[in-house]
Amino acid sequence: MEIDEVTARLRQTTSFDSMGGLYRPLLRLLPDGEPVSIEVLAAAAGRPVDDIRQAVASLPDVELDDHGRIVGYGLTLRETPHRFEVDGKRLYTWCALDTLVFPTLLGRSARIDSSCHGTGTPIRITVEPTGVTSVDPETAVVSIVGPVEQSSVRSAFCDHVHFFASPEAAQGWLDDHPGMSIHPVAEAHRLGRPLVEALLEDRPADEGCC
Repeated sequence: MEIDEVTARLRQTTSFDSMGGLYRPLLRLLPDGEPVSIEVLAAAAGRPVDDIRQAVASLPDVELDDHGRIVGYGLTLRETPHRFEVDGKRLYTWCALDTLVFPTLLGRSARIDSSCHGTGTPIRITVEPTGVTSVDPETAVVSIVGPVEQSSVRSAFCDHVHFFASPEAAQGWLDDHPGMSIHPVAEAHRLGRPLVEALLEDRPADEGCC
């Protein structure tokens, strides 16, 4: 699959319209390392509590604790294979690509610790808001799929986006998953720019650029 085709499919099939301008406020709150209540999110978004409660209830993948507080939506407090450390606090992400795009959205550097989906080899990456600055091993790649349905972005997209230590390590997985593609980490970061742009557009009209 060509890079331009992957980029176009990501932009067309990954939508955050249902968040109604809530995603960026939520991303600013989750790195504090605590569950986010509906009331706190409403205050951060400058929206009525009932509106926020209704919007959150409509999200098929949102992670809630026993008290109805948000603990994850892309960025999560619950453990996944993708550890995401920012400002000394350990969080997690739903997929490999999330780890690469969230530093830009947060405006903070992050250290990523994950592992090869094929071999278990440790993979360590540093990402600044402006891009990837280190990858170990240097041969690491990311699997990418353009989701064909949007009822659950996690099952349609995130569950197929992994780190592999090398193209060779990914080959068996690719053989079992036709239609997928793999890309070097820096290239995957570039492919994620449409997602960043979509999330930056997901804001109220009177909100500033940052």
